[in-house]
Amino acid sequence: MRITARGGRPAAVVLAVVLAMGMAACTSTTSKASTTTTGGGSGSGGSPSIPSSAFSDHTGVTSGSVTVANVSTLSAGLFKGAAVGTEAYAAYVNSTGGVNGRRIVVNGLDDNFTGAGNLQTTTSAVTDDFALVGGFSLEDNFGEKALAANPGMPKVAESIDHATNNLPNVYAPIPQPGGWEEGPLQYFKKKFPNDITAVGTIVGDLPTTQTAWAGEKHALEQVGYKVIYSPTFDVTQTDFTADVVAMKSAGVKMLLVDQLAANYASSLLKDLVQQNFHPVVVLGAAAYTTTLVANSGGPSAVDGYFLDQNQSLYLGQDAPAIPAVSTFNHWVQTVSPGFTPDLFTFYGWLSGELFAQALKSAGSNPSRGSLLQALSKITTFDGNHIAAPTNPAAKTLSNCYLLGRIVNGNYQRLDDPPVQSPTNGYRCDYQYIAPPPGE
Repeated sequence: MRITARGGRPAAVVLAVVLAMGMAACTSTTSKASTTTTGGGSGSGGSPSIPSSAFSDHTGVTSGSVTVANVSTLSAGLFKGAAVGTEAYAAYVNSTGGVNGRRIVVNGLDDNFTGAGNLQTTTSAVTDDFALVGGFSLEDNFGEKALAANPGMPKVAESIDHATNNLPNVYAPIPQPGGWEEGPLQYFKKKFPNDITAVGTIVGDLPTTQTAWAGEKHALEQVGYKVIYSPTFDVTQTDFTADVVAMKSAGVKMLLVDQLAANYASSLLKDLVQQNFHPVVVLGAAAYTTTLVANSGGPSAVDGYFLDQNQSLYLGQDAPAIPAVSTFNHWVQTVSPGFTPDLFTFYGWLSGELFAQALKSAGSNPSRGSLLQALSKITTFDGNHIAAPTNPAAKTLSNCYLLGRIVNGNYQRLDDPPVQSPTNGYRCDYQYIAPPPGE
């Protein structure tokens, strides 16, 4: 997939697809977490096919350091968060003595928002660095060619490219298997039984967003929801008045904003106020930002809106209960003072943590092969409860999620178990609904 900026607005293109990275939202209250068996991966704990040569490949490793590459789109600051988050985790772990006595050194590489740039930087990382860690780019389907040709090169990062995700040498802290979690759908069905028959949303006109919406819509229909309004919009669009008027006229009762990044969500929410239209609103992980409330018109415009995601309230609200939240925010500010963390920062941090965990298990003389072997055995990961548990080895999500609501302009947990519970503050029931065949 090649995505190019239209109308000179690359940031708009980027933010339209951020939803593909933050859509897992599950529900549960009492049962243990379970992971899906849908999608690719090496299976629960099983080792993928690792080239024998990888076990003697110590590229980027010295007696005192391990150098990893972070390939991100830094142009116009688009995915600077991915680099900041990775550097923040490296700084944190280095402050504790590193991993097995070695410091993690992050080699930041900018693909300049081009396919050729992504292929070039990924190829140079294969030559010079131990692994790829924490980067994010819309062009990584180009770099996928270099990873496929070098199956002994580990990559630990989030990706919206399915071919990249399915490579046996690629692991993500929060896998992206497609489909949707049933839990939040059941929660809102019980809470608003008369509203789920008239659901509306808007979807960005990009392949990734269309695929993501197809998975969610399939899950909605399986649970009994009826979608009556779901048009696409161009990524350069900033005014959604026409959509709001159309939804109001169509009788939409529940509005899902879980397919929208914060900038689009804010524009849509402001238009709801202007048209005096007040459906039930459900936000998703991509809209969970420190700027959403102010950019949407202030607390009065958004109070009462719901949030579901499979991460903690990592921007700070969960800091008193989850120490990892404070650690994350502290080290982000340490490496980049004044920087506002976003979803990409969070993914960069978690990718660094997953890498470090595998590196620790890879032995005192780590090779790319021993790192891949260690990654293939990590079947449960949650970043010390900063995220709901996942299975990186099997490339699957759990059935755990967090519910929230905006109250007086602040994000608060809603109907979630305490952090001290067996599920560490997440709800963990129902199942993960796989995407429809062919998706």
